[in-house]
Amino acid sequence: VPLQASGGGLVQAGGSLRLSCAASEGTFRNFHGAWFRQAPGKEREFVAAISRSGYGSVSRYADSVKGRFSISRDNAKNTVYLQMNSLKPEDAAVYYCAVTQIVWSYVHNTDHYTTWGQGTQVTVSS
Repeated sequence: VPLQASGGGLVQAGGSLRLSCAASEGTFRNFHGAWFRQAPGKEREFVAAISRSGYGSVSRYADSVKGRFSISRDNAKNTVYLQMNSLKPEDAAVYYCAVTQIVWSYVHNTDHYTTWGQGTQVTVSS
């Protein structure tokens, strides 16, 4: 499922951005969708995930973004979104979207993703 991420940019601390991840195939609805991020010199880390169609619209978040970020999806548009509010300088990173069909318990683990978007840069100024 080819993915195209967009929506990154430069924002001041406390500001908001919405990232989008568009899939080019209709089978997108059969995959859990997720966002990861990678800051310079750090490993790629889990941000948020949302379950596939028919799984009950379950979502999961990293502790560092709970209450500030919100993941959603529009299966009619084959798109997953990440609404990021109250951004902090430590949120700055390249954000990647990905999809998987792994058991939901493992959606936070990068090892279970083989399809990634190209990444979109988020910069937060203090």
